[in-house]
Amino acid sequence: MKKLFILIFVWLFSFFWLGTSALAREETLEGKVTRILEEKQPYQKLEILVTKGSLKDKNITIESGNLPMSNLPKYLVGDELVINYGQDFQGSDNFYITDYVRRSALFWLLAIFVIIAVAVGRWQGMSSLFGLGISFLVIFKFILPKISAGSDPVQIAILGSLVIIPATFLLSHISLIITGILAHTFVEASKLTGFASEEAGFLQAYKPGLINIRGLLLAGIIIGVLGILDDITISQSAIVQQLKSANPKLKAGKLYKKAILPLLLLFIDNPHPYHPYCFAYI
Repeated sequence: MKKLFILIFVWLFSFFWLGTSALAREETLEGKVTRILEEKQPYQKLEILVTKGSLKDKNITIESGNLPMSNLPKYLVGDELVINYGQDFQGSDNFYITDYVRRSALFWLLAIFVIIAVAVGRWQGMSSLFGLGISFLVIFKFILPKISAGSDPVQIAILGSLVIIPATFLLSHISLIITGILAHTFVEASKLTGFASEEAGFLQAYKPGLINIRGLLLAGIIIGVLGILDDITISQSAIVQQLKSANPKLKAGKLYKKAILPLLLLFIDNPHPYHPYCFAYI
């Protein structure tokens, strides 16, 4: 049985090295705003130094705000941006700003997550992070590239899951503390606008200026957290009710300690308490 498991594991990981036939027609660049050549409301003409991509160290000029769309961000000198670069049939270069480079803010968010996981779970926290790392490796190095190359999404998802499930279940043994204030802080710090998807643009075109897209993004994050909060609060309410019914003489302090203990044991004994919530936001 052990040999069979090893053979299946090796076979699944062999898919990582299979080549892909899809060729990208566009390129994603990164650049830094060096000058604002022209600025009106809401139009901006920017000079950008490319810092990553085939045009690295070259200066390009991009116009922003020449399309009718409300709540467009106003870019400042020093802003780091993600740029979509392509060429038309005549060979002319086309540039379009798609988003901010938010690598720094996401790094600090990851650092906070790692510190909390290790501080709370110690060795269990480290093993859980290792299992989560394997899961992300499978997703970003196997599942997504294979689907982008035209493979059957269902088959690829099943194969990837066969690697993720044993890795996360065997290595994970840690709890995750989720707070709403982190969502607000890092939405602001990473300059998330909510305009990365086409749906946001369609929504603004349908109801211009009526809906705050950034607020809608934050609301989605908060609502997504309600799942775990709902489980915890309902479980705690039921525990307190049963404890009080069993011993009406219990004082508030002792009742609180007895009610919180099963929740702590649940997080300690549950090998994968936060993996589903991480996967939901990939």
